[in-house]
Amino acid sequence: MKRNYLAEMREGKPFSVSKQLSMIITLSIPAILAQISSIIMQYIDASMVGRLGANDSASIGLVSSSTWLFGGLCMAAGTGFSVQIAKRIGANNFKGARSLVKTGLISVTVFGFFLLAVGAAVSRFLPIWLGGETDIQDGAFRYFLIFALSIPFMQLNYTAGGIIQASGNMKVAGLMEIVMCVLDVIFNALLIFPSGTRVIRGKSFYMIGAGLGITGAALGTSLAEAVTGVTLLLYLLFRSDTLRIRKEEKFRFSAPELRSALHIAIPVAIEQIITCSAYIAFTRIVSPLGTIAIAANSFSITAESLCYMPGYGIAAAASTIIGQSIGAKRTDLTKKSGRLTIITGMAVMTIGGAVMYIAAPLMISILSPDKNIQALGSELLRIEAFAEPMYAASIVAAGVFRGAGDTSVPSVLNLVSMWAIRIPLAAALSVRYGIQGVWFAMCAELCIRGMLFLILTEVRFCRRADAGRY
Repeated sequence: MKRNYLAEMREGKPFSVSKQLSMIITLSIPAILAQISSIIMQYIDASMVGRLGANDSASIGLVSSSTWLFGGLCMAAGTGFSVQIAKRIGANNFKGARSLVKTGLISVTVFGFFLLAVGAAVSRFLPIWLGGETDIQDGAFRYFLIFALSIPFMQLNYTAGGIIQASGNMKVAGLMEIVMCVLDVIFNALLIFPSGTRVIRGKSFYMIGAGLGITGAALGTSLAEAVTGVTLLLYLLFRSDTLRIRKEEKFRFSAPELRSALHIAIPVAIEQIITCSAYIAFTRIVSPLGTIAIAANSFSITAESLCYMPGYGIAAAASTIIGQSIGAKRTDLTKKSGRLTIITGMAVMTIGGAVMYIAAPLMISILSPDKNIQALGSELLRIEAFAEPMYAASIVAAGVFRGAGDTSVPSVLNLVSMWAIRIPLAAALSVRYGIQGVWFAMCAELCIRGMLFLILTEVRFCRRADAGRY
C-alpha cells in the first residue's frame, strides 16, 4: 500500500529529512514525467511545423511570447484559487475547499472569455507590432487568432489541473498532460499535412490529412486543449475523492473568497505580464536579425524546455507541499521542505544542462532539417546550458513562494531581473554579436535571477515560516 505523505503531514506525524525527500520525489515524479512527455510531444509538434519551412516556423516563433503571456494570465487566475484550496485541505477543511472550487471555476470561466475577446481583437495587428517581416505576418495572425479562440479551454485546463494538483493528486493532472500532448501530435498530423504517402523507416503507408499547414497546427493544439480541459473538469467535479460535488452542499458565491483569490492572483498576473512583455521585447530584439535567427531562437527555446520543465514539475510539488503544510500548521516542515525542494530542482536541472550541452546538435536537428538553423540553434543551447542550475533555483523557489501565498516576491524579482538586466543587455549585445549575444544576455540574467531567489528564500520565506507568519 502506497503511503499518503500529505495525509500523514496533516495528521501531525513526524517527518525526517529522508521522509521529506521521499515526499518531494513521490509528488514530483508524476509532474516531471508529464512535463517531459509534454516536451517530447512539443518536439514532434515543432518538427512537423519545421517541415513546412522556415517562414511558417518563424510565424509561430514571432507570436510565441504573446501566447505565453495569455497562458500566464490563465495560470495566474487559477493560482489564486488553487493556493487557497491547498491550505484548506491542509487544515482538513474539505467543505470549504469544495466551496472555493465552485467560486473559482465560475470566476476563471468569465475571465477566460474576457481574454478571448482581447486576443481576438489584437490578433490582426500583433505580428506588425512585433516587427515581423511581411511574408510571415499572415501566418502569425492566423495562428494567434485560433489560439485566442481556444483560451477558455486553456483557462479551464490550467485551473482544473492546478486544483487537482493542490489536492495532492499529481497523477491525474500529470496523466492528462500526457494525454493532451499525444492528442496534439495526432490532431496536428491529421490537420497540418495533406493526404498522401508517408515513408517511415523504409515503410510506406497512406495517411489522410487536411493540408491546412500553420492553421492546422493551431487547430490541432486548440482541440487537444479543449478535450483535456473538459476531461479535467469532469474529473474534478464528479470523481475527485476530496473535491467532487456533494448534492447536500449548497453553493453561495463568496466575495471574500474572490478577494483572497485576487490578492494571490494579481501579483502572479503582474509577474506574468512583466515576464512575457519582456519576452515580447526580447522577440522584438530578435526580429530584425532575420528569419533564420527567429526560427533558431524559437526552436532553441523549445529544445531548452526539455531541461527546465522538470524544474516546473518539482515547483508544482513544492506549491502543494508548502500550501498544505501551512494549512496544517506544520511550521517544522514548511521551511525545511522549501529548502529541500529547491536543492532537488537544482540537482535535476544541473544534470539536464550537462546533457543539453553535449546533445545540442541532435536536439536541434530533430526540430528542423535546415542546416543553418541547426548550426545556430546548437550554439544557442550551449550558451544557455550554463544557466540551468540557477534557473532551477528561480523556478522552484517561485513555486515555494506561491505555495505560501506570498506571490509578490516572484513579481518583484522578475521585474528587476528581466527589465533591468536581460532586455538592456540583450539589446546592447545584439548589435555586435547578433542572436548569440542575445542568448548570452539571457544566460547571465537567469544566473542573477537564481541568486536573488536563493537570497530571498532565506531572508523572507524561511524567517516567515519560522515565525508562523504564513
